[in-house]
Amino acid sequence: MGLFCVTLLSVSKMKIVVLDGFTLNPGDLSWEGLEQLGSCEIYKRTKPKKLLERAQEADILLTNKVVLSKETIAQLPKLKYIGVLATGYNVVDTAAAKNAGIVVTSIPAYSTESVAQLVFSFILHYTQNVGSHADSVANGDWAKSKDFCYVLSPQREIAGKTLGIIGFGRIGQAVARIAEGFQMKVIYQNRSKKQVEGLKASQVELDELLAQSDFISVNCPLTEANKGFINKETISKMKSSAFLINTGRGPLINEEDLADALDKGLIAGAGLDVLSQEPPSKNNPLVGVRNCFITPHIAWSTIEARQRLLEMAIGNVKAFQEGNPTNVVWDNE
Repeated sequence: MGLFCVTLLSVSKMKIVVLDGFTLNPGDLSWEGLEQLGSCEIYKRTKPKKLLERAQEADILLTNKVVLSKETIAQLPKLKYIGVLATGYNVVDTAAAKNAGIVVTSIPAYSTESVAQLVFSFILHYTQNVGSHADSVANGDWAKSKDFCYVLSPQREIAGKTLGIIGFGRIGQAVARIAEGFQMKVIYQNRSKKQVEGLKASQVELDELLAQSDFISVNCPLTEANKGFINKETISKMKSSAFLINTGRGPLINEEDLADALDKGLIAGAGLDVLSQEPPSKNNPLVGVRNCFITPHIAWSTIEARQRLLEMAIGNVKAFQEGNPTNVVWDNE
């Protein structure tokens, strides 16, 4: 069964601790499947000062955003497994965990369609502004109108427009499929050559994508090489009518440069589901900027995506207990 074999006797006695379960399950899902796998303690949130107290006796820890550092891991001698309730696992010192013989897993590809859906929520918001028009009608503006219709902002058709996708993994491809359904032209930039059967999308270099796109969707992973790559220089290559969307990671964008560009009208707008710091500071330069629409990191959080995440997390724990861990993060490093 390998290095991480767990006996049936020990499985029944395993203590499972969920450190911050609220965002995954605010009450509309069931923890029952996890509770069947051992003695289970579930906390909505865990502040740093409570971390060691709650984790001390755990064999299995599940975390979303609670950081498990090298120093913390060293103080948890009973710990055998860390399950990250997300795709990214930067909250865990994976090297320290590996050295301690602790398995670390994450949850891949659970929210692909949900994230792609939010990309188009931003696009459709920008092109038709349904919410503001509905609010206007509710406030009595239509009843007072001299004409049978009116618009508060230019109405735009997306058919025939060019969508540029930066990062053509699962989410980028899902965005492309939706775009082609809307009869958009799709181009994409990816760090390696990639051809996807069934899509008409064309791979181009970044400069060409920036220059041609009416909408730009950032869907690439964050690396040291691309941190802040949406900046004054790259924004200057975009159309003044372009709309930028980021559902990837906040630090991909230099926020000061984007705020300045939006203030000056260098691009038409931005839709952001992620920021460099979450929750943002009151001084974040993008909060309140003209034509900048920010949502609080919700792309992943549809009930369907969260249900998949929970089921996969339970499956990861069960696989570990059976001696065949799946989705082990250092397999990908």
